[in-house]
Amino acid sequence: MVWRNALWGGFFAGILASWAVLYSMSTGMGLDLIGRPDAAAGMMRTMDPGMDMDMPMARFWPLAGMWALMMAAMMLPTMVPTLATYEDLMASANGSRAGWLGVLAGYSIVWGLFALGIAGVQLALLHGGVIDMLGIARSSWFAGGLLVVVGLFQFSRAKAVCHGVCHSPMGYFLGNWRPGAAGGLRMGLGLGAYCAGCCWGFMALGFVGGMMSLLWMGLATVFMVMEKLPQIGHRVVKPMGVALVLAGVALVLAMEG
Repeated sequence: MVWRNALWGGFFAGILASWAVLYSMSTGMGLDLIGRPDAAAGMMRTMDPGMDMDMPMARFWPLAGMWALMMAAMMLPTMVPTLATYEDLMASANGSRAGWLGVLAGYSIVWGLFALGIAGVQLALLHGGVIDMLGIARSSWFAGGLLVVVGLFQFSRAKAVCHGVCHSPMGYFLGNWRPGAAGGLRMGLGLGAYCAGCCWGFMALGFVGGMMSLLWMGLATVFMVMEKLPQIGHRVVKPMGVALVLAGVALVLAMEG
C-alpha cells in the first residue's frame, strides 16, 4: 500500500508540475490563457526565423523540450484508466509495481519520440512561413484545413482501431500480457503507439491557436481523457469530428466573407 500510494502520488505530482511549468512559461512569454500575445510577444511573432537571433522557438532542442513537457501535461492524465487496469490485473496475472512502472516508461518513451517528431514538423512549418514564431498558423486556410483533416480523421478506420485499444486497455493486456518490468515496458510501448495514433490530431491542432495556448492544451486534455473513459469514450469521438469539421469550414468561410 505504501508503494502504491507513493507511485500514484508521484505520478499526479509530475502532472501538476508539468502544468505549473507550462503556465510559468506561457505567462513569461507574454501570452494569456488563449495564447494571445502582448506587445512584446507580438513582436516575436513577426520575427524572421532566419535572423541571427538566439530564439528558443526557432531551435530544435528547446522546442522539443517544450513539446515533451506538453506531452507530460496532456497525455499522462489520459493514462490513468490504463494504469488502473494494469493494477486490477496485478493479483490475477502476476503483475508487479515494476511492471506498472514499465508500462508508464514505455508509454512515456513513445510520446517523447512524438515530441521530437512534432518539433521537427514545427520548425519545417516555421521556416516555410506557414506558422509564426509562436506556432500560430499565418493562414486561415491552413488553420481551417487542419481542423477539417483532424475532424475527418475521427471517422476513419485508423482512429477506430487505435481508439478501441485506448478505450479498452484490458483487451490489449489480456492479449499481450508480459510479466515484470521488461514486460511492462513492452506493453507500454505498444499502448503508447496506439495512443499516438489515436490522439496525434489533437496535438497538431496546437498550430491553429498556438502551441503555447493553455486553453487548447486544457480542452484537448479534457477531451482525450473523455475519449478513454469506459462509460462515454465511444460516444464522443464522432461528435467531436463533426464539431472540428464545422469549425474548420466556418473559419475558412469567415475569411472569405
